[in-house]
Amino acid sequence: MENNVTEFIFMGLSQNEKVQQLCFFLFLLFYMTLMTGNFLIIMTIQRSPNLNSPMYFFLSFLSFVDICYSSVTAPKLIIDSQAKVKSISFVGCMVQLFFCHLFGCTEIFILTVMAYDRYVAICKPLRYMTIMDRKVCSILLVTCWLGGFVHSFIQTILTVQLPFCGPNLIDHYFCDVHPLLKLACTETHMVGLIVIANSGMISLSCFVTLMGSYIVILLSFKTRSSEGRRKALSTCASHITVVILFFVPCLFIYLRPSTTFTEDKMVAVFYTIITPMLNPLIYTLRNTEVKNAMKRLWVGRLLDRNKRDSGVKLSGAGIACIVPVSERVAGNKSVITS
Repeated sequence: MENNVTEFIFMGLSQNEKVQQLCFFLFLLFYMTLMTGNFLIIMTIQRSPNLNSPMYFFLSFLSFVDICYSSVTAPKLIIDSQAKVKSISFVGCMVQLFFCHLFGCTEIFILTVMAYDRYVAICKPLRYMTIMDRKVCSILLVTCWLGGFVHSFIQTILTVQLPFCGPNLIDHYFCDVHPLLKLACTETHMVGLIVIANSGMISLSCFVTLMGSYIVILLSFKTRSSEGRRKALSTCASHITVVILFFVPCLFIYLRPSTTFTEDKMVAVFYTIITPMLNPLIYTLRNTEVKNAMKRLWVGRLLDRNKRDSGVKLSGAGIACIVPVSERVAGNKSVITS
């Protein structure tokens, strides 16, 4: 069957104009907060010599992926909330689908690697820097990106080859597999099963691995001192919070047959915008090292700038006071000469 569709029309989160205006300001605020928070984490880790452990190496890349992941969908959502017709070309839709799954799956793998990093750091502290050296961290990071690329490539190829004869109305705010399968002019049962095996099983297996590693970490707290137990629990609590906020919506969407519900759009908001926005807050509020590094780097720099500005003003005032005195001395000399 031929593909007669050249563009798709999004229904968005709501058809109500007042709700769309609210969505515009709300998600614009969310997106600005998301970009600012994740950018601050990246810059803080890059410029702080104290934050050179593997955990912060992966955290900086997690923030980078969060920025990219939300930038695939959030700007389009914000712009469409002010548009009467929320259209996207067929090619643009496939590109959005590819990058959405690329960054989403890469984030899943990075979170899994971060859980392994915490397991080694807490359960094998003496061998931690030997096991998680920079070469191993780089290999794990490249593996995360390659895994995300393979997953996204499969999802996109499965969708591109489907025939779309119309209608072209997508009941969503971005291009995803399930809404597109609903519009295909052919039987999509087998494709839906492949999507579950590809997206759903990746999410489920990584989630089980993550929770298993954190259970092992929690059981190991019995042999720790109270101070070590408190520090490890604080770090793991932030990671577990991020994992639950990200994985539960993903499992709800992808670990089921190719059907769509009205709740899917609101659930998708959580893992595409809300969780990437909350990640910087979760990791900084529960991490003393990151908070102290931010204070030293940004607050200290602001205070130094204020000192320099005040010093320039004082020196300028001194020059302003000296000039009139010299002028008066010169004037007195001219009077005596005359």
